[in-house]
Amino acid sequence: MLDKVIVGSEEWCSFPQLGIHAIKARVDSGAKTSALHAVNIVPFEKEGENWVKFDINPIQKNTKTVIHCQAQLVDKRIVKSSSGFREQRYVIRAETQVGDTRWEVELTLTNRDSMGFRMLLGREAMSGRILVDPEQKYVLGQPTKEKLQEYYDKGEEPRRGLRIGLLASNPELYSNKRIMEAGEQRGHEMHFLSLKDCYMKLDANTPEIHYRGGRVLNDFDAVIPRIRPSMTFYGCALTRHFEALKVYCLNSSMAISQSRDKLYSLQLLLNSGVDIPTTGFANSPLDTNELIKMVGGSPLIVKLLEGTQGKGVVLAETKKAAESVINAFKSLNANILVQEFIKEANGKDLRLFVIDGKVVATIQREALPGEFRANIHLGGTASVIKATPEEKRIAVKAAKAMNLKVAGVDIIRSDKGPLLLEVNSSPGLEGIEGATNKDIAGEMIKAIEKNFKWK
Repeated sequence: MLDKVIVGSEEWCSFPQLGIHAIKARVDSGAKTSALHAVNIVPFEKEGENWVKFDINPIQKNTKTVIHCQAQLVDKRIVKSSSGFREQRYVIRAETQVGDTRWEVELTLTNRDSMGFRMLLGREAMSGRILVDPEQKYVLGQPTKEKLQEYYDKGEEPRRGLRIGLLASNPELYSNKRIMEAGEQRGHEMHFLSLKDCYMKLDANTPEIHYRGGRVLNDFDAVIPRIRPSMTFYGCALTRHFEALKVYCLNSSMAISQSRDKLYSLQLLLNSGVDIPTTGFANSPLDTNELIKMVGGSPLIVKLLEGTQGKGVVLAETKKAAESVINAFKSLNANILVQEFIKEANGKDLRLFVIDGKVVATIQREALPGEFRANIHLGGTASVIKATPEEKRIAVKAAKAMNLKVAGVDIIRSDKGPLLLEVNSSPGLEGIEGATNKDIAGEMIKAIEKNFKWK
């Protein structure tokens, strides 16, 4: 049987494999799992296995001292905090040293900025090895200030690349993972910034953006906004605040905001001479028949102004169905568009990906049998297709009219020529990269480099 080590309620420990020479831990037999403070947590693949990279600020209230770590991923687990908050966390294993004793422990990774300790040592890690004397602290000693400086004050590392933030909601999405990977592969310091964890300080002299736990985000070179529709208002407000701080935003807040307003975006496109399917907009049930007649009768498409990824888009095949759908939407006080149905498109459309005024890839999206919407998110399939010079011209013109550096432009082929359906300010990468084998995420990073004349 192992001799158990007696420890106090607080102790210093280390993780040699992670390069953490000293970190203060709260020894808590009331907590089942152990937790390690981590930020910028990004999963990745290494030699066919799942790994995770993360940054640690080992000293409380010190965000300048950063240790860049990576470890093999053991699990993803829902952990309930002492306050009752449930959070999905990545789990790793690492060798820890407490005093002269070393053993392997399981650790969940989470942002502990708001906690008193960078680490929590739970009972699973203590079992069979440790006895806790809750009246004592630092039974095994603690490092001096000079020793901590020796461990961590190695001077500022020279900046290798740009500091780029990806402002989005879900780090697990294919598009977000690819952008993070592409930036790191090109030598930049990439940070995933969760929209809901960002806060703004509005101040005439010292405006700031704070991250969960009090970290200030004012030192970014560039931000890539990838804002889901439900977060448009707050996401655009944050992007606008980054712009006020002179941070380069790949798509501007104004461009994103107007692209999300389907009616306004169509008006902008028409003013730039871009052809669209005949479209009507009204706000009174009394106008229903006139509205249907205006776009050439049934069949027709009815769209919610706030819809996305094919949601809120209905095909009304008869005049009666069109009246029912329009009136149903209006009874919900929803803003709607009605649009002529291009039958000859046969459930197909083109997605042209425009970056910095150039079409970098094109795919044809084809709807499932019996479905008219070709969106990949709805099960549509993607195939490589060559866009015509006219289609490319329309896509570039549309992105320019919307003032978007990055845009997914959807075009439909009709008997009267190519017609523009929609311009997306946060286009997905999975379908187009999978079909074309092109590094679209890398092209987005190159657009940022071009702005900074980065070589």
